[in-house]
Amino acid sequence: MAFISFLIPCFVISTDIAFSCQNTDDFVSASSPGDIVIGGLFAVHSEMLHPEEHPIKPVIQNCAGFEIQIFLQTLAMIHAIETINNSTLLSGISLGYEIYDTCAEVTKAMVSALRFLAKFNSSEDVVEFKCNYSDYIPRIKAVTGASYSEVSMAVSRLLALQLIPQVSPSSSAEILSDKIRFPSFFRTIPSDFHQTRAMAHLISESGWNWIGVIATDDDNGRFALESFGIQAMANNVCIAFKEMLPAYLSDNTFHTKVDRAIEKIVKETRVNVIVVFMRQFHVLKLFKKAIERNVNKMWIASDNWSSAVRISTIPNIKQLGTIVGFGFKSGDISTFQDFLRNLHVKPTTNNKFLREYIMLLSVCPHLEYHDFQTCISNQSQDELLRNVENKHQIWRDDFLTANIEPGFIHSTVLAVYAIAHAIQGQCKDRNCKDPDAFTPWELLEELKNVTVTDDDKEIRFDSNGDMSTSYDVLLWKEIDGHMEITTMAEYDPKKGEFIFADEDKKQEFLDFQKVQSTCSQHCRPGQMKKITESPHTCCYECVYCPENHYSNQTDMDYCYLCSNKTYWAPVNSTTCYRKTIHFLAWTDWFAIFLLFLSAFGVLLVLSVGVVFTRNLNTPVVKASGGLTVCYIILFSHFLIFLSTVFFIDEPTEFKCKTRQALFGISFTLCISCILIKSLKILLAFSFDPKLQNFLKCIYKPIPTVVICTGIQAVICTFWLIFRAPYVKQNFSIPRAIILECNEGSIVAFGIMLGYIAALAFICFIFAFKGRKLPENYNEAKFITFGMLIYFIAWIVFIPVYATTFGIYLPAVEIIVVLISNYGILCCTFLPKCYIIIYKQETNTKSAFLKMVYTYSSKSASSVAVSQISLDSKSSSFRATVSDSCKSQKNSVNGNCHFQIQEQRLMRGKDLSKTTSRTMARKRLSSI
Repeated sequence: MAFISFLIPCFVISTDIAFSCQNTDDFVSASSPGDIVIGGLFAVHSEMLHPEEHPIKPVIQNCAGFEIQIFLQTLAMIHAIETINNSTLLSGISLGYEIYDTCAEVTKAMVSALRFLAKFNSSEDVVEFKCNYSDYIPRIKAVTGASYSEVSMAVSRLLALQLIPQVSPSSSAEILSDKIRFPSFFRTIPSDFHQTRAMAHLISESGWNWIGVIATDDDNGRFALESFGIQAMANNVCIAFKEMLPAYLSDNTFHTKVDRAIEKIVKETRVNVIVVFMRQFHVLKLFKKAIERNVNKMWIASDNWSSAVRISTIPNIKQLGTIVGFGFKSGDISTFQDFLRNLHVKPTTNNKFLREYIMLLSVCPHLEYHDFQTCISNQSQDELLRNVENKHQIWRDDFLTANIEPGFIHSTVLAVYAIAHAIQGQCKDRNCKDPDAFTPWELLEELKNVTVTDDDKEIRFDSNGDMSTSYDVLLWKEIDGHMEITTMAEYDPKKGEFIFADEDKKQEFLDFQKVQSTCSQHCRPGQMKKITESPHTCCYECVYCPENHYSNQTDMDYCYLCSNKTYWAPVNSTTCYRKTIHFLAWTDWFAIFLLFLSAFGVLLVLSVGVVFTRNLNTPVVKASGGLTVCYIILFSHFLIFLSTVFFIDEPTEFKCKTRQALFGISFTLCISCILIKSLKILLAFSFDPKLQNFLKCIYKPIPTVVICTGIQAVICTFWLIFRAPYVKQNFSIPRAIILECNEGSIVAFGIMLGYIAALAFICFIFAFKGRKLPENYNEAKFITFGMLIYFIAWIVFIPVYATTFGIYLPAVEIIVVLISNYGILCCTFLPKCYIIIYKQETNTKSAFLKMVYTYSSKSASSVAVSQISLDSKSSSFRATVSDSCKSQKNSVNGNCHFQIQEQRLMRGKDLSKTTSRTMARKRLSSI
């Protein structure tokens, strides 16, 4: 009898598994009555069996592939409802439940949803067609589930017809946040938007940018892949390949596509990080194949399987590499664990899931989870019946406890409590034992404002119907030979950051950076990415930053330009360096040489001044214009030498303005004085009366010097007022800044130099005309030579100055100034100094008068000869007239011709003597 009593329930269980349901009540997997009934949709089985006969008939088939984790979620729902019924939350009101198995199939789930919509207390579960469901009372007030997003999308659209609240503990697809399409959908977990963003952050912070993605080919997988793609792009992460596996294991192409995905992983050697958005039974199949192929990668798990014990217990799972995933935040589930320990005393009459679990334990006893699952999957229905006949019922509560996924259990309990709090709000002023007390759509409005306390924190649904709880970052670690799922960190979706409990956990996170998964090598600081022909931005070449550019981080898309002109950077630089300031400094050897020449020039000026002062009353000094004129000329030479000092050392505005003005006015003063001397010499030794009259008119020494110098002063004043020189930074040399004086106005600079050149040219003309002076007083010849030196120097200066740049540009002008100044100084004063010092016998008044007298005599003879020549022409004319007269008048005068010649000779002698004496006196007085 005992055997028969055991066999009968086993036969009933087997019948439920092997055959289709016979009536609608058989369709319910777990139920309990109550004043208010809550529906449940869970994929306790992984697939729905498909009939082999043809044609296919519209018959609801049974399911296969018992899922322990989802079974535990149904128990969590039952436990939460029982706990609420035993509490004061809904005092006097009992909650009931109807839980259905969706078998991970939308079709099966839709059948369950249709029963939810059936009118309350309808004997035939009829769904009434109405235009207005405001007063319609369905069988249930709210629904918990479904397990997968694809099923939730379909069910939610159907439940939205009567606005029945649906609270899912595990459907995370981002599209379900759309309240227009899914107005009655809520969930106690974050959206996939936060999960995919967290994954992208993890990948980015670990230094990976070349990854692969494998997802199921269903709504949940496609939406997760799309969301992750957007987040990856935002974090500069490229997806090397995407593989989509069929959503159902019964698909004939499933194993082929798994093999293809494994081949892709093996082929892509640079891809060492794989993101997996799949259900647990998909991952199980994939990993078994990967272990066979010795694949070793970094795997990033989605919330669907990140805490799956059934996967972590696969033999040789550690060979796959490192597995890190994101799971829903767990809470205190100690009361649920107590519930599981006492589960064996619970009745199984209204819980087919529990009955099936007990039977499976009996068929495959004393096995670990993975072996247990293999044992069940290898049993045919007939073998299962035969095996049950020979087995005794056993119970393993430790097996259930070991396979708990805390995140899913916690979110399921939260879903039930959220509905219970909403019911509490509706039942404050109503008798909720009456099924017509409120409608589902009223409960929906209450649910939007519900606040649930979880671990002393108040949480509520946001405007999208989501509870923005955090994620646990789970790391699979081998401990004592077993793979353990540990919590490494917490991810806060609001702040978008990882939170670590201690430094050891943080170090585990940082160790991920040791894994290389990049299309290209990381570009070091000082380099930048150069995109190759690959369509992916993560595939690039690393090239050095060009000159004046830098990069200070790894994998920079471009190099920064040294923003300020005062900075520079060499090729392959990680920073900018301040440019060195360059100018013609005092310490520069060339500047020292030029200063030495200027100092020597000053010394020469002083020496000449001393020599002239000590020989003040000598003819040479007097002939030079006297001490005053010499001092003025020497002082101008001194100022010219002094102006070169302002061309050296760091330029300032004062130096830039002073140097050109000082040089221009000083040089003009010098040339003006020399011009007066040239005029004086030309006036003294000129024999042309007309020229002498002209020279006497313009020879006004003081006014001439003042006017000539004043004009230059006016030019410089206008220059300094309107376009003054200024300090300019020259950036033409890459690594240096050359401080130089910009002349402000090239036109003004040219006018100043042109004016000096004009005066020098006039001076040159006058001096050139007086070049044939006495040997001992040949100043005009030297003035001419000095002016030539000036012209040659400045003609050469123009092209050299225009083509020269750098710190030695001021030196070019200094050299020209020194050459022209030395040339004029030496030509003007050194011959006189030579006479004063070495030819003292010629520097006397008598010698000077003799020289002048001799030169004047020669000049007078020249004049006399010229006069005789002129008179001869005149006498010839008179003789012709006389002969004519003689021939005409017949006047006889034999002495006529002789007298004319004698008279001419006598006049020539007297003229020569008189002219010589007169000119000598005039030259002496002029000089």
